[in-house]
Amino acid sequence: MKVLVLGGTRFFGIHMVNNLLSKGHEVTIATRGNKEDYFGSKVERIIIERTDFNNMKNAFKDKSYDVVCDNLAYCSNDVKYAMESIDCKRYIMVSSAAVYNLHLDTREESYNPLEKEIIWCDRTGFEYGELKRLAESVLVKSYSTKESIAVRFPFVIGKDDYTNRLLFYVEHIVKEKPMFIDNVNKQMGFVSSDDAGKFLSFLVENEYCGSINGSCNGTISLREIIDYTERRTNKKALLDSNGDIAPYNGVADYSLNTNRASHLGFSFSKLSDCIYDLINYYIDYCDKK
Repeated sequence: MKVLVLGGTRFFGIHMVNNLLSKGHEVTIATRGNKEDYFGSKVERIIIERTDFNNMKNAFKDKSYDVVCDNLAYCSNDVKYAMESIDCKRYIMVSSAAVYNLHLDTREESYNPLEKEIIWCDRTGFEYGELKRLAESVLVKSYSTKESIAVRFPFVIGKDDYTNRLLFYVEHIVKEKPMFIDNVNKQMGFVSSDDAGKFLSFLVENEYCGSINGSCNGTISLREIIDYTERRTNKKALLDSNGDIAPYNGVADYSLNTNRASHLGFSFSKLSDCIYDLINYYIDYCDKK
């Protein structure tokens, strides 16, 4: 198939492109061209400005694709620019668990984008979760004739995580820096960047339409992460209300139910099989800095 990936040059997008290439798909990546990629001649490249409607229309004029995977859709206008600029049979939008009022065993029906009023906005119009909710609403209501998927991921983790959110906790323990955490005992869900990329690649070849969760199996608390890091480093976490504000603050107990993905035939990794290896990697990284 001819697959267009909007993004694809960092984090889980790289895993997705590599998986698509390994399956023999014809892949085009569309980015601003600011970040070097290592796909060589295996992919075609298009330079775009994602938030410029005229630029998008000109970039994709006279081009068509079987599937578009949009890793860059943040708001309703982003969806509009993609859907009205790109000729494709199916459209996959990377959404977020931020669309939910999260709780343990959060299922896809907990947020129904059909019930959301359409508001056209750019990326500065609302907070992140609301932007994603509006993007999904536009997708299913304004472009209902197009086959589409909204993939809802929780926090994505991996050695290639440019957000450095999980690294924050490990580094503060290793460097003995105080940090303020307001939810140390809350259970949280994550997905590895490798699993996220594989899942998107899997969905490219699947006929499923609608919303779908993607998450590693199991949850973990920051207390468990801290305890493990303390044992590995023989250092104590300095928890202080005046310390650096931790990136996962404010998150309640939650997990994503992935039964829909399982019924389609996709199996996510166990969180415990990847997160502790990642913490070990971060500890070694911090020791070398």
